[in-house]
Amino acid sequence: MSLITTLIPSRARALSHLENGAAATIKPHYELVDNKDGYGLTVYLPGVAKNDLELTAENNLLRIIGRRTWRQPEGWTSLYSELPEESFEMTLEHDHAINIDQIHAELREGVLRASLPKAEALKPRKIAVN
Repeated sequence: MSLITTLIPSRARALSHLENGAAATIKPHYELVDNKDGYGLTVYLPGVAKNDLELTAENNLLRIIGRRTWRQPEGWTSLYSELPEESFEMTLEHDHAINIDQIHAELREGVLRASLPKAEALKPRKIAVN
């Protein structure tokens, strides 16, 4: 398996319910890139606050769970809205190719960026010749 495919989406599901009972879904758009030291994950999450986002890594799974809540300005009355509260869960499976103790993630302006360092076993090594 090539390094670029060691992180594969095993399941992406989105869950939400509008007040009238109809379901709405969001499936976050994301990009995964590879470099010699690790992977870069970018997930686009407009309207998701840091407090409404959870990123966990366990065994060979990287899970992103979030909720988008639209808040109306005080004193305003909604006449029509297509902005429901929405939840999502996105799971990536990685064949133990990531050093989960060194993952770094940051959410800024609706974009989650995570650096996922490769496990030492996957990094190239220079071997001394005697």
